[in-house]
Amino acid sequence: MRRRDFIGGIIGSAAAWPLAAHAEPTDRVRRIGVLMNLLSNDPEGQARLTAFTRALSKLGWTEGRNLHTDICWAEQNDPNLSRQCAEELVALKPDVILASASQSVIALQRVTSSLPMVFTNVIDPVGAGFISTMARPGGNTTGFTAFEYSISGKWLDLLRELAPNVKRVAVLRDPSYATGIGQFAAIQSAASSSGMELSAFDLRDASAIERDLAAFSREPNGGVITTAAGGAAVHRQLIISFMTQYRLPNVCPFRYFTAIGGLASYGPNTTDPFGQAASYVDRILKGEKPADLPVQAPTKYELIINLKTAKAIGLTIPQSLLVAADEVIE
Repeated sequence: MRRRDFIGGIIGSAAAWPLAAHAEPTDRVRRIGVLMNLLSNDPEGQARLTAFTRALSKLGWTEGRNLHTDICWAEQNDPNLSRQCAEELVALKPDVILASASQSVIALQRVTSSLPMVFTNVIDPVGAGFISTMARPGGNTTGFTAFEYSISGKWLDLLRELAPNVKRVAVLRDPSYATGIGQFAAIQSAASSSGMELSAFDLRDASAIERDLAAFSREPNGGVITTAAGGAAVHRQLIISFMTQYRLPNVCPFRYFTAIGGLASYGPNTTDPFGQAASYVDRILKGEKPADLPVQAPTKYELIINLKTAKAIGLTIPQSLLVAADEVIE
């Protein structure tokens, strides 16, 4: 495992971005650590990081001038690698750390309880024990959530609207995290009054995903819900290819699944929180404490429908959904 390759300063041309028009926040070079939960060459991960660094630049933080950023990519959603990344980043003694998703927060909180941390795209941070309350997070951690568990129940409702004949639902989730259990519980609650038959499939094993979906597809009237999890993000191309191959109607949590062939998604924008996180990092670098910065939740959720995928699996999307969609991919 090439651990040192994961630490490499800011990516690409970030250092070449122009200095913001207003004065620099400080003459001293400040250090930021970033723990990402995706592959280093993942376009979604790169888009998130770009949103973060651009927002910092607008706030007057320029790489190589008054800022140095160390990035570690916990590739393949590996908890062991997340822990090693956390240890390496903390050892560099950054002024603040940005943590992408729950696995990164878990790894970092096991290593440090004092270094300021800002998280993004975390589900139920109170229930996970990351913070005390949304309004007053306490400790060294604050940030931006992805959604509440109730959104997971809406995925089942959406699947029923997309494909009224669906009676069996495969739920792809990661049971090793509280968020995987919580999302499945919300879907179970929504299914209890609808007569839907649920099956839970583990996202951690890529070979198991193919085997499970192949077996599931042999019976009629099946559909799939992919929950928000690191394994789903890492294996999304594989998951979507199988769902299309087996002609399974499906609902995913975020647009980047639908953009590469998922049928539909309902959830928040996943790059915006990284731009918002830059504002909290800026405030912490200027002296504020994470404990005093309230955790913020998304205010908008997007419905995205992929018509090309609908045609590929032989599904006609109701006009009411097409009208309601924030984006229709053709």
